[in-house]
Amino acid sequence: MLRLSSRVVYENPWMRLTEDEVRRIDGSTGLYGVVHSPDFVLVIPFDGERYHLVEQYRYPVGARLWEFPQGSAGDPATTTPEEMARIELAEEAGLAAATLVHLGFLHESYGRTTNGFHAYYATGLTAAPAPRDHEEQDLRTGDFTLDEIWAMVDAGTMTDSTSLAAMCLLERHRSTNLAADSP
Repeated sequence: MLRLSSRVVYENPWMRLTEDEVRRIDGSTGLYGVVHSPDFVLVIPFDGERYHLVEQYRYPVGARLWEFPQGSAGDPATTTPEEMARIELAEEAGLAAATLVHLGFLHESYGRTTNGFHAYYATGLTAAPAPRDHEEQDLRTGDFTLDEIWAMVDAGTMTDSTSLAAMCLLERHRSTNLAADSP
């Protein structure tokens, strides 16, 4: 596919929306709307028994839902994903991690946006509250077993695709490490 032209139709400090005219492989033309926004991080905090989640109101869907701490703290040009993960973990969950394991990078929704996220697994947790962003003032925290998380998925109170995709990366990490440790 060849981009013939691109124009910015909307922009704010967090994202830019472009409308791109393209030529498809068969020669036909069409339009793509593309959301350009920076990559972010998602952290799966686990204390050995329970996972720590946050619940907040998500304006676009008009609901309060549970998810793992995530966001893009700091300047993306100068803040590493691991530094971003530590900042988000403190701001949203009030925690610090002795160990952060990078689970991988996934695109969020590559059919319409350029961004993706780095997923981290956080262990060795201690309390480390940090000031929250203005947008996160109604954020709540909670800790749950894996069975309770799956019950929230079944009940529709945890529908965040990035959280669930990160859980798949964690499961892959665990199964790979178990296989590597086996004779």
